[in-house]
Amino acid sequence: MASTTLNTASNGLGAKSTVKTGSAVRGASLLIILQIASRAVTFLANQLLLRFLTAQRLGVSAQLEVYYLSVLFFARESLRVATQRQGTNDSSHGKDGNRPSGQSQHEGSEGLSAGARDSQSLINISHLSLGLGLVSSLGLGWAYLRYIDVATASTPYLDTALHIYGIAALVELLSEPAFVVLQYRLRFGPRAAAESVATFLRCLVTFGAANWGWKQSLDLGVLPFALGQLAYGVGLLTVYLWYGVMLAKSEGFSLFPRRLSRDMTISAARGQPLPNDSYILGYFFLPTLQLAASLMSQSLVKHILTQGDTFLVSILSDPQSQGVYALANNYGSLLARLVFQPIEESSRNYFSKLLSSPSMSTAGKRTQDKTVATTQVHKARNDLQALLKFYVLLSIIVVSIGPYAAPLLVQIVAGPRWSGSGAGAVLARYCLYIPLLAVNGVAEAFVSSIATKSEVHRQSLWMGAFSCIFAIAGFVSLRIFHLGAVGLVYANAINMTCRIIWSGAFISQYFRLNGVDFGWSELVPSGTGLYVLGTAMLWAALLRAGISVGIISSNVFQDLITVGVAAVPYVGLIAYAERHYLMSCYLSIRGHRNAL
Repeated sequence: MASTTLNTASNGLGAKSTVKTGSAVRGASLLIILQIASRAVTFLANQLLLRFLTAQRLGVSAQLEVYYLSVLFFARESLRVATQRQGTNDSSHGKDGNRPSGQSQHEGSEGLSAGARDSQSLINISHLSLGLGLVSSLGLGWAYLRYIDVATASTPYLDTALHIYGIAALVELLSEPAFVVLQYRLRFGPRAAAESVATFLRCLVTFGAANWGWKQSLDLGVLPFALGQLAYGVGLLTVYLWYGVMLAKSEGFSLFPRRLSRDMTISAARGQPLPNDSYILGYFFLPTLQLAASLMSQSLVKHILTQGDTFLVSILSDPQSQGVYALANNYGSLLARLVFQPIEESSRNYFSKLLSSPSMSTAGKRTQDKTVATTQVHKARNDLQALLKFYVLLSIIVVSIGPYAAPLLVQIVAGPRWSGSGAGAVLARYCLYIPLLAVNGVAEAFVSSIATKSEVHRQSLWMGAFSCIFAIAGFVSLRIFHLGAVGLVYANAINMTCRIIWSGAFISQYFRLNGVDFGWSELVPSGTGLYVLGTAMLWAALLRAGISVGIISSNVFQDLITVGVAAVPYVGLIAYAERHYLMSCYLSIRGHRNAL
């Protein structure tokens, strides 16, 4: 992940930093493997489900999924980001973050270790997500049923499916305390097990319910999707509780809320400093709650932007068009979910720990601390550059080959009925949007890792402006030019470009203020002219073979093989031109794994 660069860490970082980096690399690799396996199972199940679905039903299921994701997002997103950035601040009782005199480095008062105290503080805050989820599920559910169109409202079992989706979201939120503490401890194995089990259960229940309804000649509408999502939440909760309870027993904390102010009372009795404003009601660490509150407004805007395409499709188009876009979006974002999402999550956790460590917070007080902090900034710069360059190289391949290959794959997998509905043409344009999606994900992950409260507020204002631009672009594309789902892809690209520009400016300013030049030119691939020539030759060869962007082929298997054969030397050309960079990434990953 972000650590795949030349090993720039100096001896000042020590073994602790090496372990963090190695754990982040291993965690990202594990999550990518997990995503590939789980998505493969989901993909196969969805292809079977397409035989039972119409475009309209798929569009309604996409709306319900947005409702489900919205409940989870509003309930836990800001709390997750805030707890990842909490670090070990809450285990330090002094006014300036120093441990009180007479207290052991590893032992808190009342026999609670510093690590257990940190974990308990995170768990206490994570329980707030359940209350937020309950409010969100009721409010969003009422709004959805109040404003849906007549065609959507006529879907069989729609109300029941919506209620089940809400219950599924609450069940998943019950696993949040265990998830947060396992993620904080970089325990990626339990997450892999939980998501694998949950994904398998969702696919099994969804397909089983749809197949049963078909055999019984019952029109279940989108009810199978709702039952599958409920099974997913139950699977997550079961596995996370199993690992969370074992970790809690071994380290002495509780997965239930536990009052922490008792430790402070004992400290005060011993004459040690008492931070009266550190915890609210003795449970919730105040700085983390304040950061979560600051992130809440940003999370709202970010979610609207993330799911804005679905909102716009729901408002400005009919369920048939919604289903076509949903299919193209699911296929188009497959690479993002398989590779980009786990890298983004691990990068956010990695940069938070690297740039929010104690040495960073005390930089400048002592010469040694300042040197260590400078080394960490340099390392963060190199890691971020390496990750972005990897995305650039991957984007070249996606943009060059994807528009030709993706529609053919849709024709094979989904069948001629779906490819004839325009999904292939939409997916071909979506391939041009994927690189923007990838770069924005890691750029915003870095921003969320190091942004201060004022910077978060400023970002929220800009995100609001970008949402207005997105809405205008979507309206023009859908209502004026009548481009349908293709126009929505263009609107998303405009929105994502604005966000990338803002994040890029923030990143440059951050490193400049820390005395480091980021150097965007380092992201430009070696031999750009060679890539241009290779791309032109690739496209010319495909056109001579009678393959154009977004067509419905009469010899789909033959055309797909032709695209694959033409792509092999092109990918080989890129690998040869970037052989030094790729080798350095490989050696860096191998070195970090050996250091574990």
